[in-house]
Amino acid sequence: MEIPEAIWLVLIGVAILSFTVGFVARNILARHRIAQAEERARASEADAVREAERRRKEAEFEAKDMIFRAKADLDEEARQRRNELQVLERRILQREESQERKIELLDRREQQISSKESELGLRDQLLRESENKYQALLVEERQNLERISGMTAEEAKRVLVRHMESEARLEAMVSVKRIEDDAKETADRKAKEILAIAIDRCASDFVAEATVSVVDLPSDDMKGRIIGREGRNIRAFEKVTGIDVIVDDTPEAVILSGFDSVRREVARVAMERLIVDGRIHPARIEEVVEKVKKEVDEKIREAGEQATLELGVTGLHPDLVRLVGRLRYRTSYSQNQLQHTKEVAQLSAMIATEMGVDPTLVKRAALLHDVGKSVDGYHEGTHTEIAAGLARKHGEHAHVVNAIAAHHEDEEPNCLEAIILQAADSLSAARPGARREILESYVKRLEKLEKIADSFNGVSKSYAIQAGREIRIIVESGQVSDTDAQQMARDIAKRIEEELQYPGHIKVTVMRETRAVEYAK
Repeated sequence: MEIPEAIWLVLIGVAILSFTVGFVARNILARHRIAQAEERARASEADAVREAERRRKEAEFEAKDMIFRAKADLDEEARQRRNELQVLERRILQREESQERKIELLDRREQQISSKESELGLRDQLLRESENKYQALLVEERQNLERISGMTAEEAKRVLVRHMESEARLEAMVSVKRIEDDAKETADRKAKEILAIAIDRCASDFVAEATVSVVDLPSDDMKGRIIGREGRNIRAFEKVTGIDVIVDDTPEAVILSGFDSVRREVARVAMERLIVDGRIHPARIEEVVEKVKKEVDEKIREAGEQATLELGVTGLHPDLVRLVGRLRYRTSYSQNQLQHTKEVAQLSAMIATEMGVDPTLVKRAALLHDVGKSVDGYHEGTHTEIAAGLARKHGEHAHVVNAIAAHHEDEEPNCLEAIILQAADSLSAARPGARREILESYVKRLEKLEKIADSFNGVSKSYAIQAGREIRIIVESGQVSDTDAQQMARDIAKRIEEELQYPGHIKVTVMRETRAVEYAK
């Protein structure tokens, strides 16, 4: 069937219209999409601006924070520098005071020497006068004997000789006694001066140790991890360290107990590292403990080398250096043995210098005198015998070996270094505060001194001063007269002698003061 021409025209018109509508719609849609793209672009640009502004503000804040931290660091560094300068200033002042004390001591010595010279000059003059007097008496007696007794000059001479011999012996005995007393007094004073100078120049820290170490825990929950399932962790730890672990009711802490201070230090460091690491099981415990043992051994070697460097002792055998380092972890009567050893070496050197003796050997002996305490658990004999044997084994000087062996009087000292070491060791151990037991007895003695003084009637107040070497008593003037005060001093001194044990002497001073008071109305 043939399609009419009108229908073709209509179809063509519809097609053209559809194309036109589609073309217009596509243009509209394209413009819409372009508008949306432009809108998104403007939004992105705004976001970019805001992000840039935010980052700029963050950068400014970070810069201000960095400036603040830098300023705080500078302030802290300045504070530390000020503290260091203050410490340095104090040290300089202490040295100046020490120099002033030395100058005063030298002045006193010069005055004593001048006084002695004056006394010797006076004695010489008296001796010359006595000699002239005896010569005159001798001539007079000779003439009298010849005139009265009718003896010959030879006989009279023999009588005079016997008489003069007896007088000379008597004078000689008196002179010898006086010289001996002067020598003893001078020797005691000189020894006290030397010890006082050595103690004054030696300023050592006192370090107290114990047989337990406390390890802090972040929380009590950590105690269960330390114990482990059925206690396997704590058993493994005690087995590899040889130290008892006490987990009790102490909040957030465990206690490590053991007499071997080196093992206890290994256990303490290992426990702290295990707690920080958090992995606590037998294999990890063995690994950490083995690593800590090597580190502690290295610290021991470094401590020994540092001690020899501080004291200027050279050429020491490496085994002896390591034993000296082990003293860092050894205590005796709560006194750290490495600190005690260095203090004894310093005191020995100062005493030797004051006596005009070379301090090299005595410092060496002092550094080694207690190394036997580092190994006495593994060798037979006292720590003195062990230390002397080790020094002899490693080729130390004979005076060093004798000083070590004799510092506790186990052997007779045959050199001056041994005597000096004995004195320095006694000073370091016996000074108040060095050892806990001695400190307690020292405080008790002071209390007992004041208690004895306060027990007498008429005593107002008493004070134990000069480290217990003097007791001063203030009495009521209305109850105690001057005569009674003198008698009270003797009675108190007698009571102290009967009831207390103490080194040296204790000076008892009773002070009585009379005050007359009147009021003007």
